[in-house]
Amino acid sequence: MWNLANPTVFIALTRRALPWLAVATAMLFAIGLWLSFAAPPDYQQGETVRIMYLHVPAAWMSTFIYGVMALAALGTLVWRHPMADAAQKAAAPLGAGFTFICLATGSLWGKPMWGTYWVWDARLTSVLVLFILYLGLIALWRTIEDAGRAARAAAILTLVGCVNLPIIKFSVDWWNTLHQPASVFRLGGPTIAPELLWPLLIMSLAFTLLFITLHVMAIRNEILRRRVARLTMMAAARDDRLAPGLAPAGMRP
Repeated sequence: MWNLANPTVFIALTRRALPWLAVATAMLFAIGLWLSFAAPPDYQQGETVRIMYLHVPAAWMSTFIYGVMALAALGTLVWRHPMADAAQKAAAPLGAGFTFICLATGSLWGKPMWGTYWVWDARLTSVLVLFILYLGLIALWRTIEDAGRAARAAAILTLVGCVNLPIIKFSVDWWNTLHQPASVFRLGGPTIAPELLWPLLIMSLAFTLLFITLHVMAIRNEILRRRVARLTMMAAARDDRLAPGLAPAGMRP
């Protein structure tokens, strides 16, 4: 596993792994979507329950990706490894995207169920804060020009933002919210009927593989971008050193 921290080894691995990851992701989405449309409607929510097969996996991924970024932030602050920063930076836009899907599908689902697209519910508000955190981290990387300072600042902000994860998870238990409590991962077992649960689990696995595929691609692109930037700086420094010797004889000091 430590060899994967080597950028050259990581890039070589992505060449072999990405095609398989892409195929597996496409197959799981095909199976998950087919089961989602084949599943019976809910006895209370009717056909609108099908939004669940997009909303719930996106919600899970929004917090899972932030957890991945928190681990990468520790790697940046403790071991100061550039791969950790690349992994964290590559995950932020993906986390923002999944969180946006979660908020958008939740609003569409909330309209027929609650009669409104948005309420300042504890779960909704904490997920909105998570979305703002993602956007703030992306802006932080773009604002600070020094890569080292940007990496440390983003890592610190990421770890501070981890306080929001348990709030998202337990908000339905701590406060009186419109969201239902946990119905899949609970001590007493799932409360969802199997014909609804299996499509949900397969779609969640498909979303997870989609993130892994896109994350691996984004890390590879970030490594290559940094290599190009480093080579450009080296070439510019070399040109600056050679410039006095290339000046015409009459213009030399």
